[in-house]
This record gives sequence, C-alpha cells and structure tokens, in this order.
Amino acid sequence: MVEHETALTDGGRMGLRNLAYSMYESRLSRALPRDRMPQHIGVVVDGNRRWAKLAGTPTADGHLAGANKIVEFIDWCADLGIPTVTLYMLSTDNMNRSADELDQLMEIIGDTLDRLAESRPGGRPVRVHPVGALEMLPEPLAARLRQLGERNAAAAEPVSEASGGRGDDTDAGTGAEAETVTTRTGSIRRIVRRSREQAPVVHVNVAVGYGGRQEIVDAVKDLLRDAEAAGRGLSEVAEDLTPGSISQWLYTRGQPDPELIIRTSGEQRLSGFLMWQSAYSEFYFCEALWPDFRRVDFVRALRDYAQRQRRFGS
Repeated sequence: MVEHETALTDGGRMGLRNLAYSMYESRLSRALPRDRMPQHIGVVVDGNRRWAKLAGTPTADGHLAGANKIVEFIDWCADLGIPTVTLYMLSTDNMNRSADELDQLMEIIGDTLDRLAESRPGGRPVRVHPVGALEMLPEPLAARLRQLGERNAAAAEPVSEASGGRGDDTDAGTGAEAETVTTRTGSIRRIVRRSREQAPVVHVNVAVGYGGRQEIVDAVKDLLRDAEAAGRGLSEVAEDLTPGSISQWLYTRGQPDPELIIRTSGEQRLSGFLMWQSAYSEFYFCEALWPDFRRVDFVRALRDYAQRQRRFGS
C-alpha cells in the first residue's frame, strides 16, 4: 500500500512537471517574433549512441529513438513555419563503424526516410531530398534515396499553359508557388512564394553519406565537366570562377543557406556539416542528447537566434 501511494506521488510529480514544461513552452512559442524566424535550419542529430549506452540498451535502440525524434522534429518545424531543414544523419566518417551497427543503422535510416516522405504534419506534405554521395552507401539504401530523388522529379512537372507560362508553378495542396531545382541527387521544388491562406511545405534535406569537403570537391568537378561540355578552356573557367559559380553546383543549390545550425549532445563542432553554406550561419549547441531533445529546447534555440544581431562580417 505504501509503495502504491509512493508510485502515485511520483507519477503526480512527473505529471505536474510535464504540465509546467508544456505551459512554459507554449509561452515561449507565442513570444517568438515570426519575422525573425530562420527559413533554413541545419541540425546535427548527435547523441543516439550515448543515449543508448546511458539507457543500458543496444545501440540500435538509440538510433531508433533518434529516428522517432526526427519525425517529431519535422512536425515542430511544420507547426512553427520553418520551410527548409537539413538533417545530418550519416557522415562519410560514420561509414567506418562496425558492419553490424551500419547494417542496423542503414535499415533505420531507410525506414525514417519513408516515414518522412509519407508524413503529413498538420495535413501538410513533407518533401524529402537526399544530399550526399550515394555511391558510398549500400545499394539497398542508395536505391531508396534514388527513389526519393525520382519522386521529387516526378512531382516537378512542367508548367502548364494554364499557369500563364510562369517559371514557377503552384505546389499541389499548399497554394505555394515553387520552382524546380535540379541537384546532383535529384530534383527538388524550392518554395518561391507562399499564399497566406495555405500552410507551407517543409523541405527536408537528409544528409546521408555526406561530407562537407566531398560536397565541395563534387561541386568543382561538376563545374569543370559542365565547362568542358560547353567548350570552355581552363583559363576561361579560372578567370570567371566566383563563390557564386561554385554554389550553383552544391548539393543544396537553389536553396537558401542555413541561418541557424543546431547541434545536440554538447559537442561544439560542425564535423564537416554544410561547410560552404554555413559561412554566416548562427550556431546553437544544446547539451541534450538527440533522442532527449524536446520542443522546449527547440523553441529556446529559436528564441536565442531571434535575439542575435546578424552582422555578416560587417
């Protein structure tokens, strides 16, 4: 009887704590200045393995918990009106892990991609776009990523005559006008303008088999191949080379650079994530391991970002 009463007391305390956090998070969310919200957020989803170790469970359980958090996180972004998110899910360095862990991780990532592609947070579609070197991945996962790229390409149909011949089109079900951007790993529709009456689509770039240095190398290779196909010489290419001309060949070309990059687990480094695109990004480091990352933690990051004065080197 005493143990039962103690359990009820502990449960009651937990319920009160959750209620307090919920009220606090709601108050913070309402206070966020909507005109200072980032349009592109990058996230280094770090801490799954440490979470599993602390919980005394297999490593795969940590990766699964992290995958569930990703789906939940995209729902938060949709609710708060964040139109573009890039998730650092698997780096090229991670490919050195044990075969057993990689096999489990690849399966979890594949299932997570399917869940994201099929999700409708608040009734809104999520567009999933892979960024990374697919040739480095096991064929089953690479095939799933290619299917996502093909799905994006299929969704990016030519503008009909009824649209008035504009260079963009209206995203079905959202009222948002979008244009097609072709990237190394497929096609993605970038939001150009949104109707106030309709909710925006969330574009999710999933960085799998991704390395920031490799992305820059691939961009330069593609730039040179394109120049060769156009009959341009190396001297001419070198003379005309600018940061903008390289940006046009990045995995995320056609999208805005991330204004905010969040990393969980307390580590304070980029680990090669969006090295080119993050030149003027704001960084936010959170102590929570990724599976423990709460909506209130996310709102705090957004509040911190909104309070900063971005100088862009000036």
